[in-house]
Amino acid sequence: MVWGIVAIGIVFAVVAYVVLQGTRASLAWRKAAAGGDVDVIRRMLEESIGSWGSMKRPKDVPPEVWRGVQSVELVEVAADSARVSCQVESEYRLVDGRWAEAGGPLQQGMAVTARLVDMLLYDVPNLRLDGARVDVYTTFRDPDGESQRVCILTTNARREVVREVDWEGSLPAEIVDALGGRYRLSERGAALPIDPDDKAAIPAPQGLGTQADR
Repeated sequence: MVWGIVAIGIVFAVVAYVVLQGTRASLAWRKAAAGGDVDVIRRMLEESIGSWGSMKRPKDVPPEVWRGVQSVELVEVAADSARVSCQVESEYRLVDGRWAEAGGPLQQGMAVTARLVDMLLYDVPNLRLDGARVDVYTTFRDPDGESQRVCILTTNARREVVREVDWEGSLPAEIVDALGGRYRLSERGAALPIDPDDKAAIPAPQGLGTQADR
């Protein structure tokens, strides 16, 4: 009986020690990230992005959007922000025996962008970024039939703007426009390649209901 009580006490002591050490580590990471330690921020982002790749899809997220989320790659890290890229493709469904496009890459990209901005700013433990940039890529074929990976949408979301967005009542396209997302459309409304680093073409965030001049 006495040895049993001693064993239980040892187990509780070990568990308490592990919890205490974990708490100390979390506080240390949070302090380093708040102080702008880029190496720590990068590690925190890499761990979270890695976990997203193996996570089960949330029930409220469409499969095609979650595929885009799980394609995310970390591009750049700064003391207060991060830049990522992701891959999307058109979504097709069989309708009356024929395959029809149910969602173009730009539509998919806007939905993935909205989700990633939310996750990067709010779902990375112990990290509070002021901004998150998402570059969306898709596959294009040139006149010779060669496949190319090109950017069709880039969005640089700042926390102060994100707070003003109606996330529950807005469509992904409205959210992207409110955050200042940049893209180009053909005369038929199809997405065109853009240079994600063309600073001269970056619009200011517009707010819901206002179209950015592209």
